[in-house]
Amino acid sequence: QVQLVESGGGLVQAGGSLRLSCAASGRTIRNYAMGWFRQAPGKEREFVAAVTRTNSATFYAESVKGRFTISRDNAKNTVALQMDSLKPEDTAVYYCQAAIYVGYRWYDYWGQGTQVTVSS
Repeated sequence: QVQLVESGGGLVQAGGSLRLSCAASGRTIRNYAMGWFRQAPGKEREFVAAVTRTNSATFYAESVKGRFTISRDNAKNTVALQMDSLKPEDTAVYYCQAAIYVGYRWYDYWGQGTQVTVSS
């Protein structure tokens, strides 16, 4: 089982940048698709970005496309989310996810989250 720990959250002004990191342990992430999700107060958790196992493709929510960039370093067992041009509506707890398809079903694992607050 893979364990995930996020870091890099904080308070930033609108228009600023933050870089979130997700460090994995227990398993190599080479076999996992990796993603970022977020949950704002009173709202459901939503997809932000994802990257395939081999780094061959990335996917983004429309609300962050062009502003956020997901990347992975399989050798270091880490995933990052570079967030630029931040907006107050990006305020949320951000979660790292690892997903693996085994035996005709997906298994996913989550970190504890890191708070991102964007002030106007």
